[in-house]
Amino acid sequence: LKSGRNHHNANMGAIADIATGFPGYTSQIPQAVTPVAETLRLNGYNTAAFGKWHETAAWEASVSGPFDRRPLRQGFDEFYGFLGGETNQWAPALYHGNTPVEPPHDPNYHFMTDMTDKTIAWIKQQHAITPDKPFFVYFAPGAMHAPHHVPESYIRHFKGKFDQGWDAMRQNTLNKQIALGVVPQGTKLPPKPQGIKDWNTLSEQEKKLFARQAEVFAGFLEMADYEISRVIKTVDEIGESDNTLVIYIAGDNGTSAEGTMDGLYNENTFFNGVKESVPQMSKVMDKWGSAQTYPHMAAGWAIAFDAPYTWAKQTASDFGGTKVGMVVKWPKGISSKGEVREQFSHVIDIAPTILEAAHLPQPTIINGVKQIPMDGTSLNYSFDDKTAKEHHSTQYFEIMGNRAIYHEGWYARVLHRAPWSYTPANTLENDVWELYDTKNDFSLSTNLADKYPEKLGELKTLFISEAKKNHVLPLDDRTAERFVPSIAGRPDIMAGRKSMSVSEGMIGMSENTFIDVKNRSSVITADIVVGKNKANGIVIVQGGRFGGWTLYVKEGLPAFDYNFVGLEHTTIKSKKPLKAGKNTLRYEFAYDGGGRGKGGMGTLFVNGEKVAQNRIEHTTAAIFSLDDMTDVGIDLGTPVVESVGAGEKSRFNGRIPNVTVEVK
Repeated sequence: LKSGRNHHNANMGAIADIATGFPGYTSQIPQAVTPVAETLRLNGYNTAAFGKWHETAAWEASVSGPFDRRPLRQGFDEFYGFLGGETNQWAPALYHGNTPVEPPHDPNYHFMTDMTDKTIAWIKQQHAITPDKPFFVYFAPGAMHAPHHVPESYIRHFKGKFDQGWDAMRQNTLNKQIALGVVPQGTKLPPKPQGIKDWNTLSEQEKKLFARQAEVFAGFLEMADYEISRVIKTVDEIGESDNTLVIYIAGDNGTSAEGTMDGLYNENTFFNGVKESVPQMSKVMDKWGSAQTYPHMAAGWAIAFDAPYTWAKQTASDFGGTKVGMVVKWPKGISSKGEVREQFSHVIDIAPTILEAAHLPQPTIINGVKQIPMDGTSLNYSFDDKTAKEHHSTQYFEIMGNRAIYHEGWYARVLHRAPWSYTPANTLENDVWELYDTKNDFSLSTNLADKYPEKLGELKTLFISEAKKNHVLPLDDRTAERFVPSIAGRPDIMAGRKSMSVSEGMIGMSENTFIDVKNRSSVITADIVVGKNKANGIVIVQGGRFGGWTLYVKEGLPAFDYNFVGLEHTTIKSKKPLKAGKNTLRYEFAYDGGGRGKGGMGTLFVNGEKVAQNRIEHTTAAIFSLDDMTDVGIDLGTPVVESVGAGEKSRFNGRIPNVTVEVK
């Protein structure tokens, strides 16, 4: 999007969380692929990014850097948002520039509104100071990515709107698309994927739960649209609407089906292989979308909302996983109004479009580094000529084995793996290719592979040619394995570490930049100093409400709490209060072994004396949290223990000179 290059050419064939050592998949954006923001900045623009980033390699997201792939070194003067792929909208893992920011612990706080307020303030302030200087804003909400967090006031607008179910919704959506003229007459609705149940076969409990999930999703979408409209109105208010190019892209690479067949009240369970049942989720249905949940919806809705296509996000070989709506507004630059364009285009066309609109050439050298030429093609040619010949005529697609090639209206593809499955449908060698005529089959409903085998052969050869040219090979269809750095073959700054010492004031350490205590025995030793008042607060915490652990003191009593993916709490607590002055807390965990996510015995010591012991039946196998960090002396995210809380409420009222975490 921001570089104009194919994702493998930017080393982003895999996002940071599942990067590998293969060229094209390292998730380390090279200096030879400078984003359009830097070109604009160097040519006199003020530049700012707000919201989601997810372009910093996971092992680089610490105070040790490097910071080359952070927003402030990717062309932006200002950044306010989150570095990861998603964040809790009620308690986000925030950064202002390179500095972690504690979100307000206000029950009415929501990041979507906060990031909009910050965007509006920045636009107005820079325009007030330098009204003749152009500006570039990258506004990237967490919507509509999980978790689906939204105030109930938005959710209630959609009460009962999805009771018809996903099958009827899918057909009704296509009918409306045809009536609006955004989909051609005669477009067929392909069968939905195997595994997605027919709505009329569901139980009443399932229907009620799933309908609520969609109501929350729709409410989140309405909130996002409202906040985006506030940004657009700000451009109106400063008098720059006519000569401002607005590119609005609606979608998360197609709607996500990662919520599995039933949805998730806590998305962390999915990453740890823990199954949530419909009865379990129904108990928290009324809280769905609130701060007490970290939710995702059932995959049936993703398929419905990606109509008229078959598949969803992650399925790079189906337009349901890649094709989203885009609106371009530029009153002074586009004379056509309210029209649809049908020329093939790709996300890599956006950067060259911006440069052409700004009358800037594509740079060959930036900051002394020779640039890889942009792969995209400007869309400006189509703005005022709906019949113009297509400029972007060839494009490959690939994500974890799902792959395809578009060429002059023809489309060949492989459906290698479903987005809700870790297991491919076939081996890479035995994958079956399909062929479609996109000019006459908008929804990819009719496979022509048997009818035109020669054309399919040409396209398969073309895919290999494009794959070689763009660093796509070797194909790598591993899934869960790639979450483990040593298996994936990417850097791990904690590799080989057996201990790590931290102290008060150290906050915002992600799981990739903190020693890994999962699936092994460990010892946490904390040297603390207690004042005259009763000790209270967090000593050290990792994770939060939806999974994690913490060593803390409550009303003078030291304790350890293990939160297993938000479903099960185990507390190990002393009955004897701490004395004033220096104290040493030690927590030992003896892991059962025998695989990942097993149990073990936890024991708490105070000044060498054993004070409490309890068994922890289940432990987290893969990840504590996607956005709750490790903090010393305070919990900046959501609380592991509700009674201890987060923010200032959780701040330790003594001193913490040292905490050492050891693994065995």
